[in-house]
Amino acid sequence: MSDRIREKLQILADAAKYDVSCSSSGSDRKNKDKGLGDTGSGICHSYTEDGRCVSLLKILFSNVCIFDCAYCVSRRSNDVKRAAFTVQEVVDLTINFYRRNYIEGLFLSSGIFKSADYTMERMLQVVKKLRLEENFNGYIHLKTIPGASAEIIHEAGLYVDRMSINLEMPTEDGLKKFAPEKTHQEVQKDLGIVRDRLIQFKDERKIIKSVPKFVPAGQTTQMVVGAHQETDQDIIMMADRHYKEFKLKRVYYSGYIPINSDEKSLPMIGSAPPLLRENRLYQSDWLMRFYGFAAEEIVDQRYPNLDLDVDPKLSWALRHPEMFPIDINQADYQMILRVPGIGLKSAKKIVQARRFSKIHIDQLKKMGVAYNRAQYFIRCADTPQFKKEQQSFQIRQQILQAGQSKYTAQLSPQLSLGF
Repeated sequence: MSDRIREKLQILADAAKYDVSCSSSGSDRKNKDKGLGDTGSGICHSYTEDGRCVSLLKILFSNVCIFDCAYCVSRRSNDVKRAAFTVQEVVDLTINFYRRNYIEGLFLSSGIFKSADYTMERMLQVVKKLRLEENFNGYIHLKTIPGASAEIIHEAGLYVDRMSINLEMPTEDGLKKFAPEKTHQEVQKDLGIVRDRLIQFKDERKIIKSVPKFVPAGQTTQMVVGAHQETDQDIIMMADRHYKEFKLKRVYYSGYIPINSDEKSLPMIGSAPPLLRENRLYQSDWLMRFYGFAAEEIVDQRYPNLDLDVDPKLSWALRHPEMFPIDINQADYQMILRVPGIGLKSAKKIVQARRFSKIHIDQLKKMGVAYNRAQYFIRCADTPQFKKEQQSFQIRQQILQAGQSKYTAQLSPQLSLGF
């Protein structure tokens, strides 16, 4: 690798680290004609269902950008080193890194230089060369450039596994303040192009035997959290809307990092992004996608922000004492899923096991249930009968104290040694 390519790679890989839209691919592209690689089931230092850790080359095509988004390190007014790959350089890097077993795929984004179509066309050339000339079957995630033409997006979708485009900010007010050259409408238009094409191909498969794959791993988006004064309700409702309207695979929440210290309009929060808030948003997202919760149940006008001390499922349960306790031997599956401390796998085990006998406390613990939390919301065959039910604030305090005690117990061996 030449010194110039190495320098470009350092600049453009570092600039790409702020994009968090990476996860298991969900694609099933197979190796064919003795080509290179296959998609497997994940990317970017994520862990697949079988425990395999996989990786990908994550770079920008260029960090030159005509936009001046306040929170972006590549904004045009920033005094940073600029670089751009050629199409062939990205292709060569991907193939060479793959042959050395460094990566299993490519995540390619870019700043917008000259125009959206000009940038998107160069990125399209990269993926076409990889697929058609290099016979590369590994995972490819391509960032859609806002404002690119439908024709280019349609063609790119035939060669990549996943596409994504960033909403940037959860609210229009935030976007106008920090990225006035962008709009949610433009992003939603591009999301709609991919959604409509996916629907079209799905319908065609019902009557046509051979239909080409189009973005088989779906599309995602990302929002910056904490740069503006949006509430968690703003964020979750925006995510819920896009899940419903555009059938997204994932919404990513990126805790705001104060990259541009000279930008006075942005909050200064030191060097640490709001990771706890980010984590609570992901937990809420999980509840909507897999646990049957509606967005309005997690946040509303009365509770517009998530409780940072407890997870959103526990917070919901504490706000609805009338729903609990439930009889673990009688309640339906969806209600069991709403019990704090019971996950998807544990809920399925409970439903299966109670077909043969009544479930007792010890059995629940063996199923992987976090009984220290669940005990306040359920009744088993051998649950002691309380004379007086506890109030929500008492349950909350006991769970928090138990968690703190467990943390202290884990530290005590180190503390005794003077660490």
